Amino acid sequence: MSGHSKWATIKHAKGAADAKRGQLFTKFIKEISIAARMGGGDPNSNPRLRTAILKARAANMPKDNIERAIKKGTGELGASTFEEMLYEGYGPGGVAILVEVLTDNKNRAAANVRNIFSKTGGNLGATGSVSYMFNRKGVIEYDAEQVAEDEVMEAALEAGADDIVAENGVITVTTDPSSFEAVLEALQGKGFESVSAEISMVPDTYSALDEETTRKVLKLIDRLEEDDDVQNVYSNMDIPEGFEAE
Repeated sequence: MSGHSKWATIKHAKGAADAKRGQLFTKFIKEISIAARMGGGDPNSNPRLRTAILKARAANMPKDNIERAIKKGTGELGASTFEEMLYEGYGPGGVAILVEVLTDNKNRAAANVRNIFSKTGGNLGATGSVSYMFNRKGVIEYDAEQVAEDEVMEAALEAGADDIVAENGVITVTTDPSSFEAVLEALQGKGFESVSAEISMVPDTYSALDEETTRKVLKLIDRLEEDDDVQNVYSNMDIPEGFEAE
């Protein structure tokens, strides 16, 4: 899991990210809608939709919101046309950053992402400049104060997870993308409530930074995540031990 993802999870686990819940739901609605538009509104025959719904449920998104998002995608509530794009670039300290975008206006999204990078000490790179440093994996995270590590580990491994790591108060379960759904459903079936669950881009190696540079990278990532067109942001930043946000 990227350093920032761990950091975001820690903030969320301690209740500091609740203000972003509405923004998070907006991103889930877009993701569910595009999945339904591309593969139909039946999650049983649409794996991408099924995964998007699982992620939304893992974040406690209401069932009504999910159903409306599906109907938007299938055109029952008026069609929404989103396009997917991937931007690659570098943040302060040379940190690799991937930005996944879902937008109904490519020109606006491109201008906004470029502007955010340039104003926060980063720069956009060419296609392929950093994506080779990441692998797509299923990542499910739990607050270590809310669930028992040994119980999560036993259930996750039995369901086919690749790895379980406990660090900084967060238990991270990693899976192959093809096993993500089965592992998440198995853990949900055991009553474990996740802090986050997603198919994520996980870096092969991490870039160690000092505290000042870490703050600059977090500022860049936060600005990107606040943009309505940005769906996900991944980095290979390794947050220093004992780091405290301002």
